[in-house]
Amino acid sequence: MSRLFRAMWALALVMILVPASQSRADEPKVDVQENIRKGLEWLAKNQNKTEGNWEANGGQYPTTMTAVAGICMLMEGSTMREGKYSQNIKKAVEWFMKRSQANGLLGNPNNPTEASRYLYGHGFGMLFLASVYGEEEDDKRRKDLEKLLTKAVDFCGKAQTDKGGWGYVSANEGSNFDEGSVTITQLQGLRAARNAGILVPKSIIDKSVDYLKKSTTPAGGIIYSLANGFAANGGERPPLTAAAVACAFSQGEYKSEYAVKWLKYCQKNIPFGKGRLAHDEYQNYYFAQAMYVLGDDGWDKIVGTKDGMKWSDFRKSMFEYIKSNQASDGSWTGGYIGPVFATSVNLTILQLENGTLPIYQR
Repeated sequence: MSRLFRAMWALALVMILVPASQSRADEPKVDVQENIRKGLEWLAKNQNKTEGNWEANGGQYPTTMTAVAGICMLMEGSTMREGKYSQNIKKAVEWFMKRSQANGLLGNPNNPTEASRYLYGHGFGMLFLASVYGEEEDDKRRKDLEKLLTKAVDFCGKAQTDKGGWGYVSANEGSNFDEGSVTITQLQGLRAARNAGILVPKSIIDKSVDYLKKSTTPAGGIIYSLANGFAANGGERPPLTAAAVACAFSQGEYKSEYAVKWLKYCQKNIPFGKGRLAHDEYQNYYFAQAMYVLGDDGWDKIVGTKDGMKWSDFRKSMFEYIKSNQASDGSWTGGYIGPVFATSVNLTILQLENGTLPIYQR
């Protein structure tokens, strides 16, 4: 056996025998299972035991809070019929069923904390109820949910502005005002409803996607509103741009011109787990969804370069950041909305890898 051959054979043995854990791709992941358990237990304890809902600080935004908290329990794997949090989910669904309006609105516009921005709750409510409906097997409950969601989709379509977006209230009540964050919320709720088998008119989706495209500046970011009729450089909002990426991916638009623009803008303007930022719970909520779908090889396939963002990098820094900010009781705080929202956002991020809900799957 030649010296060269022996050297090559020894090198091959080393490559075979070196533990995989020494490679970067197989480094131990940040363990968050205990953080998830404590966070879910905190949510369960802070659910209204009589009504079944959750609230933000000062009793605000019960529709949105109930939806985002309920989604976290669905992501754990529980459903209305089984699982550790089945009763919590069931109570939340029953609260929605009793509180929805005859016109399809998921919420109560007479609630003073929601009257001026009830479409947020409507969008998150569609997302939650559609996720429940997709796993429901009881015939009566399924029919009740189907009826409720069909009316909710109809209300959403009628509330859309002539530009294709949505504002805090319906177009009729809000003088046709639109803005990006509510539009994203409606779009994701509609997508979840469609995933679950609810009929969603294609025209509603198409108009809203076109709205996001028109809201994109030459720099690649999404602006707050199309109230002025155009998107100019300087008005970009990183949180809205991250949300647009998540919506594009949920629509199956992985390689569209705009998805690439939004991704590149996010790469330049959104840090991973670097402390408090403006609207960072909202930003992290959607950016994490986009990064999870992107994975570790998505950037190469979508953008075509090797210098892109990766889920493993995001996961490491963001999960460490989230872990370090959890309170001893299992909750998270941050922003003026309060711990129910912050805890729900962080639990959503930490549970993306569970892959339980279609809207968040790769």
